Amino acid sequence: MEERFPDPREANDDGIVAVGGRPEPALLEEAYARGIFPWPVEGYPLLWFSPAERGVLLFEELHVPRSLARERRRTRLSFTIDRAFERVIRACAAVTRAHEQGTWITPWMVRGYCEFHRRGRAHSVEAWEGEELVGGLYGVDAGGAFAGESMFHLRPNASKLALLFLVEHLRARGLDWLDIQVLTPHMEALGARLIPREEFLARLAHARRRGLKLF
Repeated sequence: MEERFPDPREANDDGIVAVGGRPEPALLEEAYARGIFPWPVEGYPLLWFSPAERGVLLFEELHVPRSLARERRRTRLSFTIDRAFERVIRACAAVTRAHEQGTWITPWMVRGYCEFHRRGRAHSVEAWEGEELVGGLYGVDAGGAFAGESMFHLRPNASKLALLFLVEHLRARGLDWLDIQVLTPHMEALGARLIPREEFLARLAHARRRGLKLF
């Protein structure tokens, strides 16, 4: 198959590997397989990134604060996988975030990832309070590794508990880490950290060679 992206090691100082295109399944599949992800920036064609430092959560370094562990034991929320992908990604797009203006999850990103989901490559975790969707997250199966994309919550801790549910799901299938792309204070509090691009790409290649069936 013809490669449409340059080597991610050729990214510029801002981590940009390529410019242009649309988030169509074929491009998304190649990008994630090579450690690249799209991130729209207003006023520019679609930008594709592989930053010099990558946020990852190594499951052996996962730190669950005491209060969250207590909430996990007593929660009445239930959790599912791939029950409501489009609702989850649209809820993520609607979230107001203190450090961002607008959202990078544009309508055409929603359409692209929903099609990627229909092809079995993008997945969601849902948190339910009865029949009400109150939290969740979505991400991409990069061929045996998993890249988390975005989270939302309408109830305290709903997205954090959905993440812990995902971690246990991936652990049960043999995976021992999660690509979170960008390190946030919330993820850092759970034990996530930055690693150099070269180390990330080596981890990704190893995971893809293992060929784990994650979903």
